[in-house]
Amino acid sequence: MIRSSKDELDYGRTYVPAGPRVRGRASRPVVTIRAMDTHRAETNPHRATAPFPPGPGLYGDAALEMLLAEGVTWGDSARWLPVLPAESVDLWFTSPPYADARAYSRIHPDRYVEWFLPYGKDMLAATKGTGWLVLNIKNRVANGGPLRGQRHPYVYQLVIALQQQGWRWLETYIWCKPNAVPGRYGPRTKDAFEYVYAFAKGPRPHFDLDAIRVPYRTAADEIERRKQDRLGRRNTDAGFGRDRTRTYLLGGADPGNVVSVPQTYNQYKGAGGHTAAMPEGLAEFFIKACSPAGGVILDPFAGSGTTAVVACRLGRRAGGLEIHRPFVSAALDRLRHSGDAAPDGQPVLIQVAR
Repeated sequence: MIRSSKDELDYGRTYVPAGPRVRGRASRPVVTIRAMDTHRAETNPHRATAPFPPGPGLYGDAALEMLLAEGVTWGDSARWLPVLPAESVDLWFTSPPYADARAYSRIHPDRYVEWFLPYGKDMLAATKGTGWLVLNIKNRVANGGPLRGQRHPYVYQLVIALQQQGWRWLETYIWCKPNAVPGRYGPRTKDAFEYVYAFAKGPRPHFDLDAIRVPYRTAADEIERRKQDRLGRRNTDAGFGRDRTRTYLLGGADPGNVVSVPQTYNQYKGAGGHTAAMPEGLAEFFIKACSPAGGVILDPFAGSGTTAVVACRLGRRAGGLEIHRPFVSAALDRLRHSGDAAPDGQPVLIQVAR
């Protein structure tokens, strides 16, 4: 059985938990305490007061219902994800620890792909056929080794590895940060964007474009004029053109794949000291687009709980896992006080081509 948090963990050893079979799985889940997961406990600044969290103790539907009931659970995703029921999650929306970027979680970029892929495998098994994995991640400048001073390719390596694992890489979004923090970055400008990669499990994932449409930029009188145009389709040198009379009948424009959301620095507003809290507007965009009303949303690296807070506000069933206990306490406090407040007080701004 899985040892409790009071016992010394034998990292790298595989445990077969006692308990009922998980629906949709061929056998009871095998939980491996992976050697590289130790970095999170060893580098945790709160380690003296926050022991390694206990294992799930529940399996299948019961484990999932516990996560959804708690909102954000103190637990290690390496131990929880294998016990979730197959094809039960509509959307994984997460921003995992970036390589060597934060004091609370350090993974060397050379080992990042190896570290993440077991999570990707377990999430794939637990995702519905119409479900998604949406991953916000940023590359970094290597601070040592042969790539010192250059951008490390671990993000691109991870995307290709996830595709080879069975995830369908459907789109790359750019999170544009109009108020990115200035600093000393060497012979380069400040980081003003991050990647958001969208992976689907199956060929026909749920996607609600209407939920994320943005106001048209064309003047109102021009929109009305085009509605009366009986000859809206034009042939051009490039071929048969689109019917322009239908352009403005959908209630809003396609937002495109550049999502502009200001950083809110909400670690100072109830994020428990988390130094990389995600802005709620970013989560809102993808939860609206990639999950149905009442759908199941999980974040395996919940941090300050942004995914769960926004998903619950939007009428989804949400849960998250976070290994650092102080962040869990802050996330639960955010969930208790989230109510129906507007996300961060900040609008989601979309860059739309004119």
